[in-house]
Amino acid sequence: KNNCNCCFQAALEAPRVLNLSNSKYFSELYGEDVVFIANDWHTALLPYYLKSIYKPNGIYMSAKVIFCIHNIAYQGRFAFLNFELLDLLDHFMSSFDFIDGYDKPMKRRKINWMKTEILESDCILTVSPYYATELLSGPEKGVELDNILRKTGITGIVNGMDVQ
Repeated sequence: KNNCNCCFQAALEAPRVLNLSNSKYFSELYGEDVVFIANDWHTALLPYYLKSIYKPNGIYMSAKVIFCIHNIAYQGRFAFLNFELLDLLDHFMSSFDFIDGYDKPMKRRKINWMKTEILESDCILTVSPYYATELLSGPEKGVELDNILRKTGITGIVNGMDVQ
């Protein structure tokens, strides 16, 4: 129904169809035993599609989603009326539903894509152990998602690569 949905479905289809026979390390399809890494609120529909379309049809039964928060201030908050435009199952509405203390972009009830991704993913990560602690410290640093993160848990990993 919209181009955004096609991008998420393409990301979920890729491991099932990409043949990596040109790689010296891997020479077959990825298959269905995969871990999807989702970054920031823009990828919130990935765990939704995995749980609502793929797993009920016996696809990706062991697949997991790791969600990594880089900046919790950018959550994808929109008017709650927009939920209907997403063409999603009502069963997931509570994952999107969010009442906050901010007047922008509009007052009170909204949909919050990051909240959904936190609730529907299998593991929540962020870019450092310090940032993980900071996000749990209260609504100011956790930008009103601190209570949800306390329930789901969050792990900080060091951002970057250790070449040693």
